[in-house]
Amino acid sequence: MTVHHNNIQLAVLDMAGTTVADGGLVLRAFEEAATAVGIESDGPRRETARRYVLDTMGQSKIEVFRALLGDEDAAQAGNRAFEAAYDALVGEADIAPIPGAVDAITALRDAGVRVALTTGFSRGTQDKLLSALGWAELADLTLAPSDAGRGRPYPDMVLTAALRLRVDAVDRIAVLGDTTSDIATGLAAGASIVAGTLTGAHSAAQLREAGATHVIDSVADFPALLLA
Repeated sequence: MTVHHNNIQLAVLDMAGTTVADGGLVLRAFEEAATAVGIESDGPRRETARRYVLDTMGQSKIEVFRALLGDEDAAQAGNRAFEAAYDALVGEADIAPIPGAVDAITALRDAGVRVALTTGFSRGTQDKLLSALGWAELADLTLAPSDAGRGRPYPDMVLTAALRLRVDAVDRIAVLGDTTSDIATGLAAGASIVAGTLTGAHSAAQLREAGATHVIDSVADFPALLLA
C-alpha cells in the first residue's frame, strides 16, 4: 500500500454531476414535481423556483421543497412527485458514469483509500441509479441523507461515512462535489481536501467562493490530487 504525505483515508464523492452524468434529469424531474404541486408552469414563481433549484443543487431535495413551498405537507408531496418523476425517467434517460469515474474510484481503493458515494436523493432513487450503472459493488459505502440524519449542506453524510469506515481523524477525509452544497458539507465536516469539480451544476467561481480547497476539471483528476 502506498504511503501518501497527506494520508487521506476516505474519499467522499457526490453522484449526479460529479461521478454520474444524468443528462439534466434533476431539472426535468423538478419541472414535473413543480407542476404536480401547483407551481404554474411559467411566470415569475416558476422562474424563482427554477433558479432556487439550480442554486441549491446537491442539497437534500426535501429541504429544497420545504424552502420553496413553506408547508410540510406540500413539501412532502413535492418530494414524492420529484422522486416518482426521477425514478420514471431513470429508465429512459442517458445515465452514464462521468468519463474516468470508475477508474478514479478503483484507483483510490487500490491505493487503500476508502470511498463513499453520497447523494441528495432518497435511498430508493440512489439505489435505482446505482443499479442502472451497475455500481452496487463499486464503492465501500453509499449514503443517502436518510442514512445519515440530514442531507447537505450539513456534515452528517461525510461524518457518517467516516464513522462507518473507521477513519482516524476528520482531516484524513477528502470530499469531491460539483455544487456549493458539497463544498459546504465538506468544510462543515472538517475534511482537509474539499474539492469542486466542473462537470456539474456550479462554476469554478461559485465553488471557490463557497470555500473549495481545490477545483478540478473532473473526477478523473481526483486520484492525482489525493495520491500525490
